Amino acid sequence: MRGDFIDGKYTLPIVIEKDDDGYFAMCPALQGCYSQGDTYEETLDNVRDAIRLQIEDILESGEVIEKINSFSLVAFEVTA
Repeated sequence: MRGDFIDGKYTLPIVIEKDDDGYFAMCPALQGCYSQGDTYEETLDNVRDAIRLQIEDILESGEVIEKINSFSLVAFEVTA
């Protein structure tokens, strides 16, 4: 994702879900990057920190972060 790196900033999709215990967030572009919080705002702050730390680790180890060309959000109902 080096191509999406401008002035120290990356643009990444995140998914936030509400559950009984608060909120859960994940960044599908970074495997294993997730966080949680009691409020939506806390969850955003927490996942932002998790993303920043994971990007720092990836870059320090010399790995390449794949560029995200596009992403979409789809919600649908399934009846079982």
